[in-house]
Amino acid sequence: MHCFGALAHRKYTVYDGLPKSGHYPNRASKETQEMNIVVTIKQVEDPITPPSHMVLDPSGKQVRSASGAPLVINGYDLNALEEALHLKEKHGGKVTAIGLGDVSGRKVFKRAIAMGADSAVLLADPQWEALDSFGIASVLAAGIRKLGNADLVLCGRQSSDSDGGQVLYWLAHMLDLPVVSPVIKIEESDASALVVHRLMDEEYQRLKVQLPALMGISSETNEPRLPTPKGTIAATRAMIPCWNASSLGLETSDSKVTLEKLEIQIRTSSAEFIRRDSGAESGKALADKMHELGLL
Repeated sequence: MHCFGALAHRKYTVYDGLPKSGHYPNRASKETQEMNIVVTIKQVEDPITPPSHMVLDPSGKQVRSASGAPLVINGYDLNALEEALHLKEKHGGKVTAIGLGDVSGRKVFKRAIAMGADSAVLLADPQWEALDSFGIASVLAAGIRKLGNADLVLCGRQSSDSDGGQVLYWLAHMLDLPVVSPVIKIEESDASALVVHRLMDEEYQRLKVQLPALMGISSETNEPRLPTPKGTIAATRAMIPCWNASSLGLETSDSKVTLEKLEIQIRTSSAEFIRRDSGAESGKALADKMHELGLL
């Protein structure tokens, strides 16, 4: 669910956040312009599925498709992946997708490779099934540290299921990275810094961010590409490693928030046509009905 997609065509007031020369300490220059980019992806139920086709699992804490439809990549994460692929095409380097899920969800990660990611890693362990944003970020941080040497971490600004938008901030804190979100455009890029536009209420900020950094990508940035036939073939052959708590050196992954209960709200609607012999009578009958319903 791309909640802010309609804003892409609006004109914004620019608040230029670019520093004066020497404002930021210079990052050690790299020998090449290549970028090592990590993209976090989340498996979600297809957001176009109507609530009437969703059910709760036996625990009452997970929403599932009644028809067993496969999970998909969160929409904003697709935008993050597309932006990573743009940067790879411009600078070279590699793109790695990483995310939590169960072992049956490898197909979702193969979609990332089919789009152009060089590799993907699935983080799966039974003890991670009920983690909150803090716990998820803890696992992602451990996975990214194991990957090593990330110049840039790109996340979707939020997920289409919970719309929490908290994981990326916890993750940036745990990795000790500067974070900017929601990003609606990457204007300039090189191996040491990015110039980005950060969405605000009625304007955007233009910011220069030294790398390594973490960005929360919004849907205004791009239109995600479809997998190519070559990419699809590569994805079918790709091995998706699965890292559990033991392989990440995690004994426990604590949560700050405990989910007690989920409910699926089904909204219904109805229409009543009011017809009388004349327009005046129809208007009076309509007013009476609205008064009866407490609308007047």
